[in-house]
Amino acid sequence: MVSEWIIEEAKQLGFDACGIANATALEEESAHVEQWLKGGHEGEMGYLTRNKEKRYDPRLLVEGTKSIVTVLYNYFPKQPLGDGEHFKIAKYAYGTDYHDVLKRKIRLLLERIEAQMGKLEGTRVFVDSAPVLDRAWAVRCGLGFIGKNTTLIHPKKGSFFFIGHLFLPLELEETGNPLSNRCGRCTKCLDACPTGALEAPFHIDARKCISYLTIEYKGNLAGLDPTIFDGWMYGCDICQDVCPYNRFSLPNMEPEFQPSEELLAMQENDWKNLTETEFKALFKHSAVQRAGYEGLKRNIDFLS
Repeated sequence: MVSEWIIEEAKQLGFDACGIANATALEEESAHVEQWLKGGHEGEMGYLTRNKEKRYDPRLLVEGTKSIVTVLYNYFPKQPLGDGEHFKIAKYAYGTDYHDVLKRKIRLLLERIEAQMGKLEGTRVFVDSAPVLDRAWAVRCGLGFIGKNTTLIHPKKGSFFFIGHLFLPLELEETGNPLSNRCGRCTKCLDACPTGALEAPFHIDARKCISYLTIEYKGNLAGLDPTIFDGWMYGCDICQDVCPYNRFSLPNMEPEFQPSEELLAMQENDWKNLTETEFKALFKHSAVQRAGYEGLKRNIDFLS
């Protein structure tokens, strides 16, 4: 079966999981997103309100799409950066920007598929950079369930994964069944969130989220209590760190995700005195570029 062959090829390329689903409208999922947007929980992330029809139906995003191949790629680090108290960075941003790394790897998968199937017209690779409901497709492909902290959780591998997609104009057999939630009575993520962003199970108000406030939010942080940020200057991993499923997390084997020696050597005073030149050298090919020097400096000054 072609679908099984594609999954095996993905595993040979180093992907931690792969599944395939038919390209259809995400009616139930889109209704949930619409309700969330109606409450204004997206804050300044205006891009979430644009191209919604394409976000809810992949066939409108890429004409001719018949199947979606979704992959997971581990980014859990061998060791956390810093002393665990001051100026912490979310684990996904330790190394080279995941957009670039994952896209290259998915294109290698596409090359293998085309070597077998012939040149395909209308293929697209997406990694967190287009109107695609990433977690919804991962669930459709049987790669995990949505936890109470709103992340995708693989029941045997945890949640520290990037999600990528390959849109194909091929009718392929679906390979997975959507998993129902397996959080049970656990509320560790809700209890641990210092800002109360996880207002209820499966519901997050991004406007309160440390990750949103340190990356997406461009305003002034004055008026907020820096102590509740727990030292996070770019992103936040608290709700994932406390999740019992992440006891299964294993260190990633991707060389490009390893932090540089310079980043590992950074101390508290180095962050406080960070210059723009130093920022550019440290984060030349990093996802931290999304915040920019001014944004990261704002966060550092706020926490100091």
